Amino acid sequence: MRNVGIVIAVILIALLVVMIPSINNIPKYDEAVKASWSQVLNQYKRRSDLVPNLVSTVKGYAAHEEKVLVEVTKARSAVAQMTISKDILNDKAAFAQFQSKQNELSSALSRLLVTVEKYPDLKANQNFVMLQSQLEGTENRISVARRDYIQAVQIYNTELRTFPGRLWHMMLYSDMKLYETFSVDEATQRVPEVNF
Repeated sequence: MRNVGIVIAVILIALLVVMIPSINNIPKYDEAVKASWSQVLNQYKRRSDLVPNLVSTVKGYAAHEEKVLVEVTKARSAVAQMTISKDILNDKAAFAQFQSKQNELSSALSRLLVTVEKYPDLKANQNFVMLQSQLEGTENRISVARRDYIQAVQIYNTELRTFPGRLWHMMLYSDMKLYETFSVDEATQRVPEVNF
C-alpha cells in the first residue's frame, strides 16, 4: 500500500513539474495578442494619415474624377469616426464592423490607384510617387501586422482550448475570453474583372 502512495506522489510531482511552467502562458499570450493588435491599429492609423495627402495630390490632376475621390474621403472619414472599444477583440459584431470599414477604405484606395493610371503626368509627379510608395508600403505593413495578430490569436486561443492551458484557464484565468481574428469577406475572395 505504501508503494502505491509513493507511485501516486511521484506521478503528481511529475505532472506538476511538467505543468507549472505553462501556468503563465495565458497572460503571456494575451499580452502578445494585445501588442499585435496595437500594431494593426498603428498601421491603419498610418494609412489614414497618408490618405488626405494622396487625395490632395490627385485632386490637382484629376479634378473630374470626383466620384473616386469622394469615395476615398468618405471611407477614410468612416474609419476615423469609429470608436474602438477595449472589448473589440472579444466582440464579434464590433470586430466585423471595424474590419468592414477598413476593407471599404482599402477598396476605395484601390479604385483611386486604378483611376490614377489614366494620368501619366500624375504618375511622374514626385509628390504622388512618394505618397504612392508610402501607401503601398503601409498596405504591406498592414498585411504583416494582421498576419502577426492572427498568429498571436491562434496561439492564445489554442492555449485556452488545449491541455494544460484549458485547466489553468478554468482555475486561474476564467475571465479571459477567446479573441476574434480577421476573415476575408466574399467580395474580397472574388476574382477581379480586368477590362481593357
